[in-house]
Amino acid sequence: MKFPFQISTAEQLEMDYKKSISNPEVFWAEIASHFLWKSKWEKTLSWNFEQPLVQWFKGGILNITENALDRHAAITPNKTALICEPNNPSETAISFTYEELLNKVNQFAHVLKNNGAKKGDRICIYMPMVPELAIAVLACARIGAIHSVVFGGFSAQSISDRINDAQCNLVLTADGAYRGNKSIPLKSVVDEALLSCPSVKTCIVLTRSNTPVSMLKGRDMWWEDELDKVNQMENSWFDAEPMDAEDMLFILYTSGSTGKPKGVVHTIGGYMVWTTYTFLNVFQYQPNEVFFCTADVGWITGHSYLIYGPLCAGATTVLFEGVPNYPDAGRLWDICDKHQVNILYTAPTAIRSLMQAGDQWLDGKNLSSLKKLGSVGEPINEEAWQWYFKNIGRQICPIVDTWWQTETGGIMISAIAGITEAIPAWATLPMPGVQPILVDENGNELEGAASGNLCIKAPWPGMIRTTYGDHDRCRAAYFSTYPGLYFTGDGAMRDEKGNYRITGRVDDVLNVSGHRIGTAEVENAINMHTGVIESAVVGYPHDIKGQGIYAFVIVSDKHHTLDLIQNDISQTVAQIIGPIAKPDKIQIVSGLPKTRSGKIMRRILRKIAEGDISNLGDTTTLLDPTVVDEIVLGRKK
Repeated sequence: MKFPFQISTAEQLEMDYKKSISNPEVFWAEIASHFLWKSKWEKTLSWNFEQPLVQWFKGGILNITENALDRHAAITPNKTALICEPNNPSETAISFTYEELLNKVNQFAHVLKNNGAKKGDRICIYMPMVPELAIAVLACARIGAIHSVVFGGFSAQSISDRINDAQCNLVLTADGAYRGNKSIPLKSVVDEALLSCPSVKTCIVLTRSNTPVSMLKGRDMWWEDELDKVNQMENSWFDAEPMDAEDMLFILYTSGSTGKPKGVVHTIGGYMVWTTYTFLNVFQYQPNEVFFCTADVGWITGHSYLIYGPLCAGATTVLFEGVPNYPDAGRLWDICDKHQVNILYTAPTAIRSLMQAGDQWLDGKNLSSLKKLGSVGEPINEEAWQWYFKNIGRQICPIVDTWWQTETGGIMISAIAGITEAIPAWATLPMPGVQPILVDENGNELEGAASGNLCIKAPWPGMIRTTYGDHDRCRAAYFSTYPGLYFTGDGAMRDEKGNYRITGRVDDVLNVSGHRIGTAEVENAINMHTGVIESAVVGYPHDIKGQGIYAFVIVSDKHHTLDLIQNDISQTVAQIIGPIAKPDKIQIVSGLPKTRSGKIMRRILRKIAEGDISNLGDTTTLLDPTVVDEIVLGRKK
């Protein structure tokens, strides 16, 4: 399906950008008119950043799955919608046409309804990267339920926190998952989580790894058994639930500068328009191209650019169960050749890891199908950009280095593939509808070429609406630092041509392999270890991950070796949050640099972790300046 709002020249981009800023309501009403609505909206945009209140297409009635599935199944029923590549290359890949995927989603919508799910219910999904995950997400949207996908690497405590915050009444999981050479027992983790989740009435379990599991009578159901009941029906069609554009589509939890994860809420209409618009334009997607986003659906990239954006655009999208280096570091390139991938969208962490593995893994790989490349998750360094361009893109594929966040819903600043200039390590220009500004610490706007804190001064269709169950937290986290502005939490540079380069987080949130992890969240987990008195966590540059986690820890345990204590602390963090949050370096210290009022000077710890010990600043005002010298001497290399 060809969309008339696809940008085709730099001149059109400039013209569309000006239109989107001067009259956003007219601009976005025209874009939205090309989607399938049951009835038109009453007002295109209402907004107030003080409250904050943002509404797009309020009163418009639609169902996002009719835009992602039904209209394409009606026009191109035999076009491939979804290709699913398993973890083990010896297993056969599975693909679904738009008609087949629609039928699968309808069937599972009946399963959800048969198990009591209804419009407005919150459903937790903790599954491997298999086709059923995408089907489950879309089936939730079809019945009007709100999905909350939890990354398969999170711990039981993290799952229960998210279930309880959203008061989910149904959980979708699997017996286990394969990830590289590991087998992950998902159901047993869910069982542990559900011990403290009274709201959950039903748990539906997919068979994936044939791992022995406990099935509790009255609560646990086998996925396959529930599907068999639907298959016995004469007609498995499911009428999509009519939804308001501002009804919730999903909750996705993200770390913040306080210990408790925030439930970022996205609504249906604006998110659909934004993800589809940015997908089509940034990647210059053409009919019959194959798009491969390597992200897990547990993160926002998987939501926006593996499922919703590509499917609403009528694209063919690839879902990969495994990891880039299994069974070897040539796996991604094998997948690109096997499925004739035209657009590859992956993370700098993966690029750096594969670059480090060596160019020999590219031997015998064709990669001639690739036309465009993308980077997502964290800023990509120039060395990795150049390797990606030369070795994967054969110096002919344009690279789009996309900057955006869970809260923005979709891409905000990026080059347009093949149309605008790509600058290594720069995100470059804002998308139409995005009005970025740089401010100093006092909120004063900086003009021209400058460095400062990155804010957005007007709404765009895909932006966060609230944090689930706590609107004040949304206001405090994103709209209170600089009144009247959305504060991204990132620092940025801008050149004289208006190009942006993201320089990293300026708040207490780390970006580890593209995953946002709050320092307070990690500190809370470390402090739960019985032998820990106090801790402080900072980020430092990491060759592969972009940012690593460095923990300074005071312990009372005198009976174990330092190695054992450090291993115990790592295990504690993995148990409470998940393995992704385990510190890369743990330094046992006798004290922390504090002011006389008791505030930990993380600025000093950050410098030490980075190895910049010649520029620690004035330490004489600290309660005990000598502790800094001790920490410097014991610094982990």
